[in-house]
Amino acid sequence: MRTSNPVLGDNVFSPTGYAADGQAMTLQGTVNKCLILLGIILASAWWVWGKVMQPAQVLGYEVEGLARHNQQAVLPIVFIAGIVGFVVALITVFKKEWSAVTAPVYALCEGLLLGGVSGLFEMMYPGIVMQAVVLTFGTLLCLLFAYKSGFIRVTDKFRLGVFAATAAIGLFYFVTWILGFFHVTVPFINGGGIVGIGFSLFVVGIAALNLVLDFDMIERGAESGAPKYMEWYGAFGLMVTLIWLYMEILRLLSKLRSRD
Repeated sequence: MRTSNPVLGDNVFSPTGYAADGQAMTLQGTVNKCLILLGIILASAWWVWGKVMQPAQVLGYEVEGLARHNQQAVLPIVFIAGIVGFVVALITVFKKEWSAVTAPVYALCEGLLLGGVSGLFEMMYPGIVMQAVVLTFGTLLCLLFAYKSGFIRVTDKFRLGVFAATAAIGLFYFVTWILGFFHVTVPFINGGGIVGIGFSLFVVGIAALNLVLDFDMIERGAESGAPKYMEWYGAFGLMVTLIWLYMEILRLLSKLRSRD
């Protein structure tokens, strides 16, 4: 049984290491941790967002030079936060028992990253960020309802299909990243044409289905009596997928807006 989310793999919620005092992972505890991490992400994102957006207007008039200067000032924060967040995520994957500390640090870094990226997108396409946020949380709630009501059943074939699609997307992004060093771009995919929009729709769909697998793995972890610290790890894994979904929705909307 596996999830395509790399941080919520087959043996993640093994009861090995069950606390001696009998404390075990619970669904409510994981939900509470998710809310804490989400709060950290939103707070740090809001701080960077203010840095990007506020100086863009003075006395109601847009000052282009100030906006550009502030964007350049935020870029180092976004870059460093992205690197630190990636490193902390790797540490969390290999040291799950540290997740009570590393998961909040990851949330802080990703919030800084998302705030900066969202601000830059908002400068180009006003209103796009609110649309992306609403669609992201709307998707989360709809899929959670579909999972809990049994409309979507997590079978072995379902897991395998989502895992294969996610792995293919990851490989494609990795190759695209490598090609970028040689100034080689993949045609059509990043544009606002039919192919580019179709690709983004596919990726958004796969990211959304990963949420279903995450729900399933967290529920299995609670049922199997995984150690208490796995609540933090489960929340961390869900945040990884949620952030990916938001970024892909943001990209999709930007492609659609570029056609106007």
